[in-house]
Amino acid sequence: MSILYIMIPVAFLLAGSALAAFFWSVHKGQFDDLDTPALRPLIDDTE
Repeated sequence: MSILYIMIPVAFLLAGSALAAFFWSVHKGQFDDLDTPALRPLIDDTE
């Protein structure tokens, strides 16, 4: 039972870190263009 006193704050800490990372990536524009990076390997850059 005493493990819950450790695991619950750790779970909140991990969830908060994941949420902060998600908002940071949205703020930095990681999700602005989702189509072009998937097609970039198919484009031939032999100029």
